[in-house]
Amino acid sequence: MLGFAGLTFQSNHLSQGYLLSSLKWSATLPPSSMTTMKIAICVKQVPDSWAEKKMVNGVLDRENVDAVLNDLDEYAIEEALRIIEPLNEAGLNEGKESPEHTITLISMGPDRATEAIRKGLSMGADSGVLISDTALAASDAMSTSLVLAEAIKSGGFDLVFFGAESTDARMSVIPAMLSARLGWAQLTFASKVTVDPAGSVSITRVTEAGVDEISAAFPAVVSVV
Repeated sequence: MLGFAGLTFQSNHLSQGYLLSSLKWSATLPPSSMTTMKIAICVKQVPDSWAEKKMVNGVLDRENVDAVLNDLDEYAIEEALRIIEPLNEAGLNEGKESPEHTITLISMGPDRATEAIRKGLSMGADSGVLISDTALAASDAMSTSLVLAEAIKSGGFDLVFFGAESTDARMSVIPAMLSARLGWAQLTFASKVTVDPAGSVSITRVTEAGVDEISAAFPAVVSVV
């Protein structure tokens, strides 16, 4: 069982193909409210883009390669901090004793992925959760989105941020898959994010056709470029 700041993840011995029946998620976090905004950021530890890599039996040898926090996930953390920090500063100026708006990092990976979470915490996130089990090794996007959805849905989060993609897979599909599993709105490839703590989020997205302005009510999934 692993957890930080009131979140816990419990995993029995898992076997491939039986994730739905074996995963159990519990949370002691309070439900979200209009006055308290909670952002989850899904982060991934990836092989260093500049490191030498080797394949073993057709699979990337991740254990023996330098690993780092995914660069694009750092953008998501920075964007969340840009939103949260002014709100917390305003609250403290009003005499509130502790920050009301929080950022929680969630990562699925081996034990060494705690290094990526620590990097995100050093950037300013409030807490982190690592979901780790040997049965989750080499999970595809479908399995990963399932595990993340189970972890997130009971956490009382208003927003879930992602980097637009991971530098090891470059698929850009997990945010959309998570959105579908949770039944939340998705606002993807955001170059700018604006949040109304009362309950809505807007993004600016640059496309080949021009600039899109999209908004949605909480809860929502946002990917950042």
